[in-house]
Amino acid sequence: MTAAPPSPVPVDPGTLHAVAAGAYYDPHAVLGPHVGDGAVTVRTLRPLADRVVVVTADARVEARHEVDGIWCALLPGTAVPDYRLEVVYGEWTTTADDPYRFLPTVQELDRYLVREGRHEQLWQVLGANIRTYPGQLGEVRGTSFAVWAPNARAVRVVGDFNHWQGATHAMRSLGESGIWEIFAPGVDAGARYKFEILAADGSWRQKADPLAKGTEVPPATASVVVESRYEWSDDAWMADRSTRDPHAGPVSVYEVHLGSWRQGLSYRDLAHQLTEYVLEMGFTHVELMPVAEHPFGGSWGYQVTSYYAPTSRFGHPDDFRYLVDCLHRAGIGVIVDWVPAHFPKDEWALAQFDGTALYEHPDPLLGEQPDWGTYVFNFGRAEVRNFLVANATYWLEEFHVDGLRVDAVASMLYLDYSRQAGQWRPNQYGGRENLEAISFLQETNATAYRRTPGIMMIAEESTAWPGVTAPTSAQGLGFGLKWNMGWMNDTLRYLREEPINRRYHHHEITFSMVYAYSEHFVLPISHDEVVHGKGSLYGRMPGDHWQKLAGVRALQVYQWTHPGKQLLFMGQEFAQQGEWAESRSLDWYDLEDPAHRGVQQSLRDLNALYRATPALWQLDHTPDGFEWLASDEAGLNLLAYVRRGVDTPPAVVVVNFAGVPHEGWRLPLPQGGAWREAFNSDSEVYGGSGVGNLGRIEAEPVEHYGRAWSTTIRVPPLGAVVFVAESTTEPSPRAETV
Repeated sequence: MTAAPPSPVPVDPGTLHAVAAGAYYDPHAVLGPHVGDGAVTVRTLRPLADRVVVVTADARVEARHEVDGIWCALLPGTAVPDYRLEVVYGEWTTTADDPYRFLPTVQELDRYLVREGRHEQLWQVLGANIRTYPGQLGEVRGTSFAVWAPNARAVRVVGDFNHWQGATHAMRSLGESGIWEIFAPGVDAGARYKFEILAADGSWRQKADPLAKGTEVPPATASVVVESRYEWSDDAWMADRSTRDPHAGPVSVYEVHLGSWRQGLSYRDLAHQLTEYVLEMGFTHVELMPVAEHPFGGSWGYQVTSYYAPTSRFGHPDDFRYLVDCLHRAGIGVIVDWVPAHFPKDEWALAQFDGTALYEHPDPLLGEQPDWGTYVFNFGRAEVRNFLVANATYWLEEFHVDGLRVDAVASMLYLDYSRQAGQWRPNQYGGRENLEAISFLQETNATAYRRTPGIMMIAEESTAWPGVTAPTSAQGLGFGLKWNMGWMNDTLRYLREEPINRRYHHHEITFSMVYAYSEHFVLPISHDEVVHGKGSLYGRMPGDHWQKLAGVRALQVYQWTHPGKQLLFMGQEFAQQGEWAESRSLDWYDLEDPAHRGVQQSLRDLNALYRATPALWQLDHTPDGFEWLASDEAGLNLLAYVRRGVDTPPAVVVVNFAGVPHEGWRLPLPQGGAWREAFNSDSEVYGGSGVGNLGRIEAEPVEHYGRAWSTTIRVPPLGAVVFVAESTTEPSPRAETV
């Protein structure tokens, strides 16, 4: 009796129709190779094809059309061979690989870690990742796509490679992980794509990839497959970074908006021009306002839609790597602004990603930020927290970034941030603290410092929340540094006053030392202080042109010698007269005025002095590093203090915010001996009036302000002088009292 010929593995008609429409949750269960009845059934979805042939190393097997573009062929035997598909459309024949013959690219361990919120290299699993596989018919190269969309009914990839018709690239659900996956042979770097998601309500929506490593140039919104081929040249920097504590070293930061520093530059242009400028100016770090992709340039990058993609406005992600690499090879650290506090509501991005509140909190009292018209992340959901924690790691590891400045931390910490009574929901204990956001920040900081030693995590936090820079082991948030917004507000408010009135506001300029050691601080004069009608630093200073420039120079000496690290926004280093606008370049033409060049030279020399004088930064975070010499000279608008380091000569700073010089003012000194006038902001080289002390002073054994040593000096108008001791010893004085 002759055996019946093998039959294809059966599939019910309803499932076939759903698969043909790209609306089935497990297309791999139907398409691709399946062993049964002594043969291998191969099904493939090739709409509009006239003929399909399955080609192996040993045979060519004609497929027959079943339904709605699904073709079926039977291969002999029970072992699945390597095969390709020869597809005929009229007079055109093409050979393609079958995306449905590959095993899942997201392994069980990866799925477990995603569910638990513990996948610290999430970008290697989700998103678009190029992979290669060996085969009897040759190596297969393509892109694996994976996306988290747990409430979707179906997901498919649309892009250049399938004419934006996704049925032929429907993804399979990987069960309770909520991940959907497919490997697409032949899809290579540069391909544009989106995920097309079938929501529970039956509607389809096209979404950019949350973990896209590249994007189209805005306003276009597609994601782009990226393969990095960059070879780093900063090995020495990275090796050194891992062994040192940057919080204990000199930190003077130049804050930059890449699009308006000099308009029209690419990442590679900036790599040369910005690096050369920052190196010349002597800053230790640059801080880049957000570079993650954002659709609206006027948001300055703070409305992020692709958290894993450097903005394509300035080039490829490898071009951004080149920028970081060049800065590192010049000895300059790179800090990037990071925005986990909120995200915009653009329908093609993260908002309502799978038809539900997925990344955002479903409760509008917790999931919306009224100030900015944005959504707030659901910090308590494991997968969302994982998305953000891994994103921090991604910038630090993949782009060698040396620090993240975390934006709008206060908005995360408080449930009632910018909300009136009845517009917020208390936590489980009835308080206003966002316990889930606190836990998220602690995890982010702990993970970043553990995985990438030598980096900095910096909080922009505007309240008196305790323990922002305390370690997580002590229930702190675990940041390394915090922006000192109080210092910034008090200082700028004081300087807005006419010099004759400053005596009545003296406490504003000294108050920062009351709390200077409550956290580890950065002193910021950031972009927020020179925009939206606030004017530039130059414009906020009272007086005529000379007085304004002198005021800027004096402020910068006060900032650079005050305990804490320093940050200055671009353009303020040469006292740009106009307010900053992201739509135009800095007012570089101001430097045609020698007086503005003087401010620039002053800051260049100040940076050099700062880096060469450990007393100005070694003990920034301990009271041992600072002591007042004269804090109550309100009538003179004058401050004097000493900065100390470890086994290094101390530095004495005198700052005069009065519009007149003080001749013969007696300066108390912490020790005897000679002192070098290391810096004078009133030097004629900087455009000042030249009131100085002939480069050197000598301590006298004359008691003053409780000090055994003192001397008389000339204090310049709207100026600051820094004296550095010529020895670290303190000779025993025979004091005279005055």
